[in-house]
Amino acid sequence: MTRPRCVAIIPARGGSKGVPRKNIRDLAGRPLIAHAIGAAKDALLVDRVFVSTDDTEIAEVARRHGAEVIERPAALASDGASSESALLHALTQLRAEGEDPELVMMIQCTSPLTSAADLDGTVQRLLDAGADSSFSAVPFHHFLWQEDDGGAVRGVGHDGAKRKRRQDLAHPPLLENGAVYVMRVEPFVESETRFCGATVAYVADAERALEIDDPLDFAKAEAAARFLDRRSAAERLPGRPSAVVFDFDGVFTDNAVLVKEDGTESVRCDRGDGMGLGLLRAAGIPLLILSKERNPVVTARAKKLRMECLQGIDDKLPALLAWLAERDLDPATAIFVGNDVNDLECMRGVGFAACPSDAHESASGAADLVLSKPGGHGAVRELCDLLLARLR
Repeated sequence: MTRPRCVAIIPARGGSKGVPRKNIRDLAGRPLIAHAIGAAKDALLVDRVFVSTDDTEIAEVARRHGAEVIERPAALASDGASSESALLHALTQLRAEGEDPELVMMIQCTSPLTSAADLDGTVQRLLDAGADSSFSAVPFHHFLWQEDDGGAVRGVGHDGAKRKRRQDLAHPPLLENGAVYVMRVEPFVESETRFCGATVAYVADAERALEIDDPLDFAKAEAAARFLDRRSAAERLPGRPSAVVFDFDGVFTDNAVLVKEDGTESVRCDRGDGMGLGLLRAAGIPLLILSKERNPVVTARAKKLRMECLQGIDDKLPALLAWLAERDLDPATAIFVGNDVNDLECMRGVGFAACPSDAHESASGAADLVLSKPGGHGAVRELCDLLLARLR
């Protein structure tokens, strides 16, 4: 059976009261809306991704991150306008252009922790159930109470005197997490509501249930997004890398340099790196420092750490590939740790790339894993610990 065609629409108007310009405000290194676009583009059951907006700057950001744009009339972007009205307008535009999907998905960019798996799961739940609409939700294990006019309270959906334990509930309550909704187009257009016809829920991971309404929510989302991204990337680390290769400045150091009167230089390194690297070496992982700079301080640090070192290398990738080939090591399972533009070729030339938290934005954009620690302040040790955990 042919899979029904599904288009994703992300409503994103320019006005925002709680957090001004929140749709394009940076969150964990990307504009907020880019998180929703990225999830939609990675989803296997989504065919096209659109952003519906009245704002030219949002439109520009959306296109830059791979979405198509539908220009929304100002009348449909007011505080009182519903998300459904934006979807109905978008579907009218798409049909006029020859796009006639069977399913329409609405993604709220104010839920930046939503994953591609959540989007696919919500579509699949609708299809498996033969339903008309579906939405993402999370288990709700709290107890609601409602106060009456006299100030007395009563349990909502539970008896306070005879409450069941969580594990005794055959069907625990679900909390709509406001992240994703999927509707069959025809019943949606007819009813003009996202909860059209027979409705089912896809139960998502509770740790990804977060909606941004105010600045504190933004701070929570920032921390959660970085944590989840790091954990996901760490899980993709090679189980046993063929080699781990490091740039020096900005990785082993904080990129600062002290220049003495006689012109000699000194840098700051982290002693904790030595223990982590020693344990990797004991596990049989080949290690290399590959540096553009030719400096005695690099030689001295490499000798102290008992690592091979190639210095004064302007064109790093050929040198890296030659070093790997000489030792019959597979680049596809090698790791390179860099921090700046001159590391990009090496980061892209191996199977996995990492960078410190304070790396140049070009390096963080190319990295599979952005470490939580800055260069010279534990980044190397952090990577070592992640790898050692995978080797155990």
